[in-house]
Amino acid sequence: MDILTKLYGPFFDVNNWKTVIESGEDWMIIFSLVLIECLLSVDNAIVLAAQTQKLPDKKQQEKSLFYGLWGAYIFRFALIGVGSYLIHFWEIKVLGAGYLMYLSLNHFYRMKYPERAKRKKGKNKKPILPLFWSVVISIELMDIVFSIDSILASLAISPNPVIVLIGGLIGILCMRGIAEVIMRLIDIVPELEVMAYFLIGLIAIKLFLTIPMIDIEIPAAAFGIVVLASVVVTLIVHKVRN
Repeated sequence: MDILTKLYGPFFDVNNWKTVIESGEDWMIIFSLVLIECLLSVDNAIVLAAQTQKLPDKKQQEKSLFYGLWGAYIFRFALIGVGSYLIHFWEIKVLGAGYLMYLSLNHFYRMKYPERAKRKKGKNKKPILPLFWSVVISIELMDIVFSIDSILASLAISPNPVIVLIGGLIGILCMRGIAEVIMRLIDIVPELEVMAYFLIGLIAIKLFLTIPMIDIEIPAAAFGIVVLASVVVTLIVHKVRN
């Protein structure tokens, strides 16, 4: 109980919230955290947008992001409380990288061997969860994996968990907006889905390289350039094909 009070006590301190809300300096820090969240979450937005494409219509896709948004808020609150211990959870990054690489390779396998994929799908047993909820759970798992870096970066800027929480919640909302934009672009330019799964493979490698034994951090700006270049190439391919 003492541990829980120590970890989550600041969230329930009314004076702490009042001080943060009334402080212009704290809001400047929050603004900085939102920018960091958006930069670090570009890869997350790509993964989420690609995952929602499994659902049959736009309504379900947007609904899955809405459910994922509230789940992300809950998990973010829980993870910020144990932020100082997240650095030891490198195993989560390994699992997350493995899962992302599976998503990428599985997508290209289905593209290259559509008949084999259909036969394999026909042999599979009835899924435990409906497709919609399996996508929502996948979104939540990815939120947990990707939130580690942003939480650690935020705690390095401000040790006050309330400031980190406010910045993170606003940043998540912005990131969901980015994911919805990507979803709409995929409808207009179908080739972007292939690009998204290519980037998911790169994201898996990028995430794996950050584990302590390797400790190689690819700058957000460099990855952003890769994303931008990938989009430009994909748009050119779309133009040529049409």
